[in-house]
Amino acid sequence: MAWNEPGGNRNDNDPWGTGGGRGGNDQGPPDLDEALKKGLDRLNKMLGGKGGNSGNGSGGSSSGGGTGFGALLVVAVIVFAIYVVWQSFYTVDEQERAVVLRFGEYNKTENPGLRFKVPLIDNVTKVRVTNVRNAESRGQMLTQDENLVTVDLQVQYRVASARDYVLNVRDSNQALAFATDSALRHEVGSSQLDDVLTEGRAELAVRVEQRLQSFLEEYGTGLEIVRVNVESTQPPAPVQDAFREVQRAREDEQRLKEEAETYRNKVVPEARGRAQRMVEEATAYKEEVIERARGETSRFLEMLAVYQRAPRVTRERMYLQAMETVMSSTSKILVDTKGGNNMMYLPLDRLMNQTGATLPRSGGSSSGSESVITESDIRSLTDRVIQELQNRQNTSVRRGR
Repeated sequence: MAWNEPGGNRNDNDPWGTGGGRGGNDQGPPDLDEALKKGLDRLNKMLGGKGGNSGNGSGGSSSGGGTGFGALLVVAVIVFAIYVVWQSFYTVDEQERAVVLRFGEYNKTENPGLRFKVPLIDNVTKVRVTNVRNAESRGQMLTQDENLVTVDLQVQYRVASARDYVLNVRDSNQALAFATDSALRHEVGSSQLDDVLTEGRAELAVRVEQRLQSFLEEYGTGLEIVRVNVESTQPPAPVQDAFREVQRAREDEQRLKEEAETYRNKVVPEARGRAQRMVEEATAYKEEVIERARGETSRFLEMLAVYQRAPRVTRERMYLQAMETVMSSTSKILVDTKGGNNMMYLPLDRLMNQTGATLPRSGGSSSGSESVITESDIRSLTDRVIQELQNRQNTSVRRGR
């Protein structure tokens, strides 16, 4: 039978313990205060206390109030313990470093990972040390030649020392801005306006970076400069047009210099090549002349030995070779007639012109405008030579009579 089944029988199976006090026919809702009181009693017994009395009377009320306070105290202790455990551990990211202060004094710097701290005693400040930060600066300042110039500067930096960054400087951004402005004004004030506006801008950025890093180290800010970029340098607005004209003139000058340099790079190697070729040709000619002279000397010495053994034969041979060399390239013939002392001169070139034939050039072929000597031409030329020889011989005989 169910505990709340209607009937006249008494049922003591009421889970809220209300059956005994109200009777079996009571079907009302359970008493929540009574249920809470019983739960607190059970928790008190588990913690070693004495259970309270749920009956009526002043003693029961006093016991219930004490039990409730004890339970709340236990709950508070548990919550506090959980909070202490939760606050005792923290995580440091790969890009961070944790500065631990114990009672307000520096204790240590923690690396990435899961770390422990003493709650309510240690104070942890996490600082990003790997990311590069940017700071910009813009100002109008005087140069060494007392001209105004506006400079836009960008500074890239990162945290090098987390301890110095947290403890030494109250506002690192403001300290960096002051140091940047001081370094920039110092370097611009020691430079000429032309250098700041033109090719000296890159060198200006390097000098500002070096001076700014020295300032930050002296201040102990814990910051490290990665790079300084001079974004732009401009003269004052009223004179910008004049400066642009000057800048264009300098660009033209630079362009002309580059063109001249290009021309020089083209002409000088060619001249050097020609000079080298002439030197090599002269060296080759010198070697050729020397070798030819040595060959002629050697041939002369060999001929001298032969001449000493047979002077007459050698002399005639040398004469014939010389005449052959000289007469091989001429179109005229000298004939020594028999029985006479004079020489006959035969102008073959004129005879060939009369016959309409031409002699081929030595060492080369006949040109298209010249006709090749045929067999009939040779015969005609031979007849004319013989006729000329006979005529001259008869003339010489007549003169001899």
